Amino acid sequence: MRAAQQLYQNYNFSNLEGDNLLGEGDILVLGFGNKEILAEEKVYSQLRAKYPKGHIILVSTSGEIFKEQVLDGSVTVLIMEFEKTEVKPLMIDIRDYPGSYEAGKYLFDKLNREDLAYFMILSDGGLVNGSELVRGLESGNTKNIPITGGLAGDAARFNSTLVGYNDEPSNGKMIGIGFYGSHLKLGYGSYGGFEIFGPEKLVTKSKSNRLYEIDNKSALELYKQYLGVYANDLPGSALHFPLNVRFEGGNNSLVRTILSIDNEDNCMVFAGDIPQGSYVRFMKSNFDKIINGASIAASNCLATEGLENPHPKLALLISCVGRKIILAHRVEEENEAVMDVFGKNTIISGFYSYGEISPVDHFTPCELNNQTMTITTFDESLEPLPIS
Repeated sequence: MRAAQQLYQNYNFSNLEGDNLLGEGDILVLGFGNKEILAEEKVYSQLRAKYPKGHIILVSTSGEIFKEQVLDGSVTVLIMEFEKTEVKPLMIDIRDYPGSYEAGKYLFDKLNREDLAYFMILSDGGLVNGSELVRGLESGNTKNIPITGGLAGDAARFNSTLVGYNDEPSNGKMIGIGFYGSHLKLGYGSYGGFEIFGPEKLVTKSKSNRLYEIDNKSALELYKQYLGVYANDLPGSALHFPLNVRFEGGNNSLVRTILSIDNEDNCMVFAGDIPQGSYVRFMKSNFDKIINGASIAASNCLATEGLENPHPKLALLISCVGRKIILAHRVEEENEAVMDVFGKNTIISGFYSYGEISPVDHFTPCELNNQTMTITTFDESLEPLPIS
């Protein structure tokens, strides 16, 4: 496997950093960038001229990751050439399906083969229901194939997002990417770092991603009580106080971020579903623990069974827009924490998203996560890896 990266900024591409491509294997080009630049500056056409044989995918972001830097108003470009792994992307429009579940199911089923080793999902972040999407992806995943990825972003505006495959990016697109063969060395990890406080409470009324009642009381009023003086700054302050959600009958939990407050309907609207019958606890931000969470996510990548190299070829970072807003001037510290784990020779690239998709633990189904740093590492083995 060979990998490189470059940065598009101020109408120019930087010099290529990393390996020179051989042109002998499948080439995957991932560009993560500012929505206005992707829409107006014809970045796809420029990348197509540079990589005529590449699978070129573009995703709008809430911030770009280039090494330890966090940028706005750029496109970070990650180029991967696989010598022994087949790569096959497939793009659909979510509006052609009854819902996100059906779209996710179609993508996975269409790309699922006997030799599927890994599945990446990069999706529109405005029209999709991320929780339904991952349920659709996992519905046919009988062999527990790792699935990671994320939802496109639009800075902190939450208006519309862009995704494209081998074309200029547009609204409503979802891309699945199948990686095939027995040579891919993959690691993945996802972690938050927020502090949990208060007792666990039962969700007694909810619908999809709208939360109405906790312990038979108004969830919105209860939430405002916990926030105290910060309640006056809703919905902006909600990024600092997400919910920890544990599904009924399970031990694993997820983080859910509030997108908006609907005072007329007396409910809170979240970035992912909060099922009735699940259990929630309040959380609060802690800068040092959030940054350390990125380090834990990187360490979890190395703990993936069969991943013996502590310095993978490259690491794809997908972090939450909420973390970027909370950490503010300290945001680059979470990327520095990742680099401290992998070392200076690992290529670091990625973006800030509206939702991160990854298993919570190894060999568990993927989930929609909020407020996490989610990392996927890539390398190839010269010899076939044993089937786990």
